[in-house]
Amino acid sequence: MKNDYYITQDGELKRKENTIYFTNENTRRAIPVNNIYSIYAYGSLSLTSGAILFLGKKGIPVHFFDYYGWYKSTLYPRETLISGDMVVKQSSYYLDNERRIELAKKFVEGATKNILRNLRYYAKNEPDLDEWITEIEGLLGELPDKKDIPSIMRIEGKTRETYYKSIDEMMPEEYQILKRERRPPPNKMNTLISFGNSKMYTTVLSEIYNTQLHPAISFLHEPFERRFSLSLDVSEIFKPILVDRVIFKLVNKNMLKDKHFEGELGDMLLSDSGRKLFLKEYNKRLDRTIKHKGLGRKVSYKRLIRLELYKLAKHFLGTREYEPLVMWW
Repeated sequence: MKNDYYITQDGELKRKENTIYFTNENTRRAIPVNNIYSIYAYGSLSLTSGAILFLGKKGIPVHFFDYYGWYKSTLYPRETLISGDMVVKQSSYYLDNERRIELAKKFVEGATKNILRNLRYYAKNEPDLDEWITEIEGLLGELPDKKDIPSIMRIEGKTRETYYKSIDEMMPEEYQILKRERRPPPNKMNTLISFGNSKMYTTVLSEIYNTQLHPAISFLHEPFERRFSLSLDVSEIFKPILVDRVIFKLVNKNMLKDKHFEGELGDMLLSDSGRKLFLKEYNKRLDRTIKHKGLGRKVSYKRLIRLELYKLAKHFLGTREYEPLVMWW
């Protein structure tokens, strides 16, 4: 099974035959290209022209983040699976306002129901969460009546705002969100959410590359230049399943220490050791398996993302109406 590779120190990627070599001042590591699914580069990374051509030929995306963990860009290989027929059909759903709105609602519906699954799970020991659950259920009930993208986005925004308030009910004071802010994150929880959401975006993008879908044609988020906005749409469904659950585990099991953060209140980021810890737990959750209700066999959480994209493709082709993934476990 192919794996993601994470590079968190200054270094250089070179290639030789069917092997990628990662080198820095102290180490030189050989990675067989058949074992690489995608590369995540945190901090400074130099790539030789040979490595760039080789990675493109092998269809391996490279996602670049700066030293602070902010996503910057993706070296996106030439698409080999892209289908003209699929692009036309996917575009037709964007251009048809009614069909676009229905799909946008599906993404918000899936995200909201997964948020509710999280809250109901923790409400067993936190009865104070019930009022927040009721409020989010009310917002979900308003969704079918919305007739345009801005109003759907407002429902999504209010749902997230309420969800974050509810998280503060069950987190220790040190890990309360207080107010969702992104750049710079003002405290530890905002830092964890921003880092995790950025990772979620690139994880979905890597999966889109391995389908016939076009990454820039989206429905909930506006498709802007230089943005793979379909990844933003699909990420909404998986944030509660992957990112939020990883954060809850890190906090509830007291796995995070002061050394995992740097900066101060008002301007805080994960340290190098903090990023490594988060990525380790995130990767473990991606590899975790569950028995799929429809397939009757175990699949990984990462595979669930690919299956979600296949469901979208079938929707565009008119073979099956899309229904978003909602946790049943």
